[in-house]
Amino acid sequence: MPKRLQMGANQANAGDEGKGLLVLADDGSGVTASAIAASYDDQIRPLLDAVDRLRHLKATQEGIQLPTIVVVGDQSSGKSSVLESLAVISLPRGQGICTRVPLVMRLQDDPSADSPKLQLDYSNGRVAATTEAKVADAINAATAEIAGSGKGISDAPITLVVRKRGVPDLTLVDLPGITRVPVQGQPEDIYDQVAKIIKQYIAPKESIILNVLSATVDFPTCESIRMSQQVDRTGERTLAVVTKVDKAPEGLLEKVTMDDVHIGLGYVCVRNRIGDETYEQARVEEERLFKYHPLLSKIDKTMVGIPVLAQRLMQIQAAIISKCLPDIVKQINDRLSRTRAELDQMPQDLNNVADAVRVFFHIVKQVCRSLEKVLMRGDFDEYPEEREFHGTARITEMLSGYAKKLPAECPRNSNEQFLMEEVRILEETKGINLPNFLPRSAFLVLLKKKVETIDQVPQDLVNGVWDYVENLVMKILSKHSDNFPQMQSPCRRAVQTLMDKARARSAQHVKELLEMELVADYTANPDYMKSWSEMMEGYEKFMEAVEDNSKPTRITLEGFGEVDVSHLRTKYADLAGKAFDLRARLTAYWKSIVLRLVDGLALHVLLSVKLLVEKDLEDELGNELLANKFAGVERMLAPSPSTGTKRERLKKSIVLLRESKEVVANIMDRISAAGDI
Repeated sequence: MPKRLQMGANQANAGDEGKGLLVLADDGSGVTASAIAASYDDQIRPLLDAVDRLRHLKATQEGIQLPTIVVVGDQSSGKSSVLESLAVISLPRGQGICTRVPLVMRLQDDPSADSPKLQLDYSNGRVAATTEAKVADAINAATAEIAGSGKGISDAPITLVVRKRGVPDLTLVDLPGITRVPVQGQPEDIYDQVAKIIKQYIAPKESIILNVLSATVDFPTCESIRMSQQVDRTGERTLAVVTKVDKAPEGLLEKVTMDDVHIGLGYVCVRNRIGDETYEQARVEEERLFKYHPLLSKIDKTMVGIPVLAQRLMQIQAAIISKCLPDIVKQINDRLSRTRAELDQMPQDLNNVADAVRVFFHIVKQVCRSLEKVLMRGDFDEYPEEREFHGTARITEMLSGYAKKLPAECPRNSNEQFLMEEVRILEETKGINLPNFLPRSAFLVLLKKKVETIDQVPQDLVNGVWDYVENLVMKILSKHSDNFPQMQSPCRRAVQTLMDKARARSAQHVKELLEMELVADYTANPDYMKSWSEMMEGYEKFMEAVEDNSKPTRITLEGFGEVDVSHLRTKYADLAGKAFDLRARLTAYWKSIVLRLVDGLALHVLLSVKLLVEKDLEDELGNELLANKFAGVERMLAPSPSTGTKRERLKKSIVLLRESKEVVANIMDRISAAGDI
């Protein structure tokens, strides 16, 4: 960082026509400030030219904050008159807001100029030469083109370049005057519009606020003071210019020395041109006023006059530019790196079908790899904070919920008396056979009835799994094909087709699982015999309670809990034993059914997901986009409007930033070459 150029403690004398007094401070940074201050024409003007070049390149549109002197003031504070005095030209005048768009005034002293040269730059590069006599009309015409012919305002700037002998080398931005009450023809929210533009310009820490105040008002009541204090509470970036001092000289000395409103860069009191005075006459009258007026003559001469204001502004401008240059370099480099990286991530231009096919399969491979990580391996490094992308965890949750929805115990009607369901089925399936023979048909009828009560649960699981997987595949596919939105529609169709097939296969698998349970009462699970035997140990106790009326009717049985057998003693005593055995067999067998439904469906889901990731998705996408002589991938050859626009914007940004970097590098090289490194 170059050594900072700081304002001297002593201000210029009122009549000093020099280029600015500079005091150097060594803050331990790289380039010595003496190199900056050695010669104004050789060192200071290049600094100003560099910043103006960056402003012309519209570096601010790339987020590069440039040192700027921003002129603000309440309406009728004399803001335009101050700028006229500095530029020695006439600006637009009239009722209401005279400045309706930001006016960037670039004043350039040209000792060799035989006549002034004025130029307007606006509306994205439109340039128009003008003259001192016509500059006000030219500004009005440009303003009307930008903001309309009424009294509305706009934030689109006009740049006025003034090259003439004797003007200070300054760049100032004149903003619309602050007004709270709209006049006829102005929008009702004129204050809000003006305030938005002003805050946009004065908020950056690189901005110096030139606050124009009328001596006829109390400074603390000025709206411009309130706005500047919102962004510069200590006033370290604010310089105040006091106008109309001849109309309110009483108490002015106290106002500018007591500083009740915290103006860190101090005050300068001025007298602007009045009536038909020439600018030279106005300077003579100004000098006479501050020299002989009984009250105004008491104000320190370093705080009065347009020449002092010009020199103060040049000093402040040089200091802020030299201070900000290293940061501007960093901003440009950072922005250039980010923009290049963003452009590198853009999709490459596709020139033929072969390129499109290659890119298509690359995208498909990326999608499949991502799906493999989140659906099979449980690797979520691509989406660490997005729970909906944690596939294995979400599917495991669905499987756990499915297992809990399947009843662990054989479903029963809680309002039905003990064993009456079994008794009714035994009555309907009885036949001519040996006594105490348990008909197999009774078991199968009861089994079918119980299985039917849960047949929707596994179907709900597979529907939920495939809904989730489809949504996940769509999101990951959209992420990886973001640069080719034209291929997303056929890819969505392919995924939907694939998911419909997966749902159909799973529905068929669920149907087969349930049908298998009804084909035969079979299991090799040893727990079946163990559970049945444990329950049958209570058979004799149960039959004794049914057959012996002297025994209690409420008994506790292993596997059944406390039951009431009174309804079985008379009418159903002959079927009670078979009913008990049937209940014990189905209760023991139910555990095997649930286990098969849980394990079988879980394995089916996992296998189906595996096939989708490893084969089915790639095949389906390929069939959709590569069919009909690669008609699908040919769409990729036509760049989407958004992608093309973004690519061009990034390229233009890189060109602009490179030019900006070169501008700053050149001035930094000149500073380094002129002084110590």
